[in-house]
Amino acid sequence: MELWEKKVESSTIYDGAIIRVELDQAELPNGTLTRREVVRHPGGVAILPLDAQGRVITVRQFRYPFYTVVTELPAGKLDPGEDHRDAAVRELSEEVGATAGELIYLGSMYASPGFCDEELHMYLALDLTEGPCHPDPDEFLEVERVPFDGLVDRIMKNEVRDGKTIAAVLRAKEYLARR
Repeated sequence: MELWEKKVESSTIYDGAIIRVELDQAELPNGTLTRREVVRHPGGVAILPLDAQGRVITVRQFRYPFYTVVTELPAGKLDPGEDHRDAAVRELSEEVGATAGELIYLGSMYASPGFCDEELHMYLALDLTEGPCHPDPDEFLEVERVPFDGLVDRIMKNEVRDGKTIAAVLRAKEYLARR
C-alpha cells in the first residue's frame, strides 16, 4: 500500500494574523474520502543562546492556550518571505538582547504534523554580545540564565515542556558533544 493522500477540495474557514485554517476533503490510499483540518503557519525559529559561562538564556512567558507560564528558548515566527537565519538573528536580539558571533543551524522539526504545517528551524548561538532586549509590544518576557546541564535535567524531569526547546536543547547537546 502506498502512503499518500490526495487533496480533493479545500476551503479556508479562518484567516488570522498568524494562522490560516483550511478544511480539506482528501482521498485516502483505499479511495475513501475524509476530512482534514489543516492549520497553515508561516514557520518559525528557536535559538539556544549559550553564554561563555555555559548558561542558556531562556525566556519565561505566559502562554494563553495552557494558561500557565512556560520556560522556553527565544523564538518567533517567520515574516512573509523571511529567511529563517535572518529571523533567528532578529528574535535573538528582540527577546534577549543578544547578537551571536557564531550561529549554528541545528536543523528543523515539524511542530505538530497531524494538523499543522509549521516547520521550526533551530539554531545554537555562541560567542554572544549582549545588549538591551526590545520585545514586541504584545510580548511580556522574563529572561533567565540556566546552566546547560541544568536545563537538560529540567527537561528530563518534565519541568520544561515546550517542544521546540526540548528539541533544540537535545540537538545542541549532541552537536556540542561531537564538536
